[in-house]
Amino acid sequence: VQLQASGGGLVQAGGSLSLSCAASGRTFSSFRMGWFRQAPGKEREFVGRISAGGGSKWYADSAKGRFTISRDNAKNMVYLRMNSLKPEDTAVYFCAAQPGYYSDIYEQDLSKYIYWGQGTQVTVSS
Repeated sequence: VQLQASGGGLVQAGGSLSLSCAASGRTFSSFRMGWFRQAPGKEREFVGRISAGGGSKWYADSAKGRFTISRDNAKNMVYLRMNSLKPEDTAVYFCAAQPGYYSDIYEQDLSKYIYWGQGTQVTVSS
């Protein structure tokens, strides 16, 4: 599976942005998909994930209530809708794929995501 994230940009605080992640490969629908982000000088952190079928979602506390993950398996796409953006959301955002055989307990474990997109920069100005 190859992943390509897009949609990043510059937005004012309080604004919204939608990221997309295009996947190649016939097995996309078998992967749990996650979004991560990495701010300058910080470690990459979990933002949220969506189950292979799209029926289950989980978010980091920083994203709950503001971010929404969705996917379209027919189009091999996963999305991250971000509302009420804050300057602290500034980071490079990555989509990643985790094989479906991993238990949900690994949903935030970066090492269990085996495919990564190249990242897209999101900058939120105050």
